[in-house]
Amino acid sequence: MVCKTFDDLLQKASSCSVKKVAVACAQDDAVLEAVKAAKDRNIADAILVGDKAKITTIANVLKMNLSDYEIIDVVDPVEAAHTAVKLVHDGKADMYMKGLIDTKSFLKSVLDKEVGLRTDKTLSHVCVFDIEGYDRLLFLSDVAFIPYPDLETKANIIRNTVEIAHACGLENPKVAPVAAVEVVNPKMPATVDADELTKMNEAGDITGCIVDGPLALDLALEPEAAYHKGTTDRKIVGDADVILFPDIQAGNITYKCLVHTANCQNGNILTGTKAPVILTSRSDDFETKVNSIALAAVVAEEM
Repeated sequence: MVCKTFDDLLQKASSCSVKKVAVACAQDDAVLEAVKAAKDRNIADAILVGDKAKITTIANVLKMNLSDYEIIDVVDPVEAAHTAVKLVHDGKADMYMKGLIDTKSFLKSVLDKEVGLRTDKTLSHVCVFDIEGYDRLLFLSDVAFIPYPDLETKANIIRNTVEIAHACGLENPKVAPVAAVEVVNPKMPATVDADELTKMNEAGDITGCIVDGPLALDLALEPEAAYHKGTTDRKIVGDADVILFPDIQAGNITYKCLVHTANCQNGNILTGTKAPVILTSRSDDFETKVNSIALAAVVAEEM
């Protein structure tokens, strides 16, 4: 099943075997609401690790039946994260989710050498957008984790993102390493890297996708722009599935521009780990958290 919208993705997640998500510091209104929705939709059960008294108070407001969940009472946030990530490390849960804990402490648990989810892969962040007027899901990376990736790191970001796209049903996603222009300019390193990534794809060093860069963002997303600029001979003609950003500045600005101005839905996960990691922000709405759980469930099924 090729997922073109989040409705498709939620349907696919519901058709997979029910996954289990370990939540670190689960005493968070939006997180518990999302966990309840994921269970109601037959996507995932949850192990709630955190301050049981606070979890119970929030659950009562949400009319959430806590007898349906395993709760591990750990008040200290760092210890709660350690306990939750170990559940995933030990195979007792399929996914790891951030609750009411700061991102630094959460990521420290992910990278813990003894009980964390570190692999030999590059860790990167993947955002998936369902944007009104765009006829497919759009995968963006990296907008939140790697500040200034070098060439090899960019190649690994592509590999990580392509795995997520495959899990969503795209057999051969089109990857656009974007820059300010669509031609190679030695004075613009982003264009040089994009050209090298394209050559790596053609040589078989990056597989499972089509890479075409450098491309300006309009040429990656809008067929009419490609027509007017005379670039219809490119492998990507306004039909990109994946946007690879040259650095976190470009990625994060684009991400926030979409979130705050476009009619869209999104979900995001951390990849390159032993299991999907749901890394959402306190400012992310309920819908984004549910979408992120569904995305992680589909990826966990593929893994």
